Amino acid sequence: MNESKRKAFAEDGAVVMEGCLNKEQLALCREAFDWGIENPGPGASTIFDGTEQKSHVDNANPFAKARLDNLVGKLPFGELLADLWGSRHVWYFAEELFLKAGGKAARSSWHQDTSYLPWAGKHWANAWISFQAVPKRNALEIVRGSHRGTRHDGTTFQNLDDPTDPLHGDAAVPHWPRMPDIEAERSDDPNAYDILSWATQPGDVLLLHPGTLHGGAPTDAEFPDRHTLVLRFFGDDAIYSPLPENSRSGYSTAGVLFVDEISHLKAGDPFRAPSFRQIV
Repeated sequence: MNESKRKAFAEDGAVVMEGCLNKEQLALCREAFDWGIENPGPGASTIFDGTEQKSHVDNANPFAKARLDNLVGKLPFGELLADLWGSRHVWYFAEELFLKAGGKAARSSWHQDTSYLPWAGKHWANAWISFQAVPKRNALEIVRGSHRGTRHDGTTFQNLDDPTDPLHGDAAVPHWPRMPDIEAERSDDPNAYDILSWATQPGDVLLLHPGTLHGGAPTDAEFPDRHTLVLRFFGDDAIYSPLPENSRSGYSTAGVLFVDEISHLKAGDPFRAPSFRQIV
């Protein structure tokens, strides 16, 4: 860790930690990933299963919680994130699994995680761990500094004709504007947005603030498969910021993850609950 990394994360919203995980730590992450793929949670979604082309996403698998809580105690993220943020404490939230296979997986739509989860504050980070060497053209993309800007209505991810199809709809107006069609704007002007992305090697970790606009990470014939484990963390400056009421999505103001566990929180409260493992 150095001051340039701290400044980059605070200002840009993302930074790569090269060689963050050693072979043993990466193997533990791979073991957890493989177990999660074989034992999906109730919210997992899979398409093209049983074919060469497959896409699988899982998020906060309750069956994996004890396993993942144990894993994060064996990884360097506690002290690393405390140093990165300047936080006295670090907590682990939950995992996400992304599997793309077959070389035909399209871009993921641009979004902010904070459109789906009741999060605000500076001390949040998603640790993006890919088990393959990822070329820059297949990497996740981030709009530089967007975590310090507007919190947008999310996309439903369901409308192939409209990547900005509003998640919350009228309930988000006027405070949460509709997501911009970033790819359409980039098609007209490749320099319309200041985009960050990096080629990575196994053991490298991309840290991004979940409030950034991010998307992409397609696969293609030259890079057909990508397996990624994402571990999410928060620190002292993590605030409960509820989602819009009466959302057309059916989401509660607490989102869809750990709703009961955080039901005691009110807008502006520190984001805390006993169910989240403290690692520092």
